[in-house]
Amino acid sequence: MTHPVNETPVNPLPPVVAALALVMAGFELAFNLGARGLLGGPNAVGWRNTLVERFGFSGRAFDWMLENGSFPPEHLIRFVTYPFFHASFSHALFAVVILLAMGKVVGEVIGSLRVCLLFVLCSIAGALAFGLLGSDPWLLGAYPPVYGLIGGFTYLLWVRLGREGGGQFRAFQLIGFLMGIQLVFAVLFGGGQDWIADLAGFVTGFVLTTALVPGGLARLIAAVRNR
Repeated sequence: MTHPVNETPVNPLPPVVAALALVMAGFELAFNLGARGLLGGPNAVGWRNTLVERFGFSGRAFDWMLENGSFPPEHLIRFVTYPFFHASFSHALFAVVILLAMGKVVGEVIGSLRVCLLFVLCSIAGALAFGLLGSDPWLLGAYPPVYGLIGGFTYLLWVRLGREGGGQFRAFQLIGFLMGIQLVFAVLFGGGQDWIADLAGFVTGFVLTTALVPGGLARLIAAVRNR
């Protein structure tokens, strides 16, 4: 019999979520130390800009690929690397905090590997939406895949509220609040078109989680067959 003393008081963070957060934090730490001259010598001051130009999602590179029908690996890789590079320390901090919170909740239900898949696919969906609908030159930061995890969390909450007989639209309060905050900041301080990628990430995360939850794919197939 397992003794209660040996039980973990809190569920551990899914390893893939911790790894993603550590990579983002590691880059941000290096950028900040380099900018202060504490790491990497004089060239370190430009580390952020150099890596953003190499791995950030470029709207111009995306347009060039569509116009020329050419998709070189050095540009395709941007679809999955841009979430690891942020515009500033605060930009990275909020992304990592939300990643840890949402990744823990969603990961406990669907597992680490599926969280990783959700992160990657929401990153791609966010970049595609940004490239097709936006006109800004750069997309940076983990917000599209993080919003994808919020989409996954929203689906899980939506299902739970349905089982409990509660108002399921309450599940969308978090995304409504976050998008409202983005709108207010855009009006007051000006803002880019990142919200396009964020919204695409959220929708993708919500839809994919319906299949990624245990038994979700079987339920979807059964629902289609019963129509």
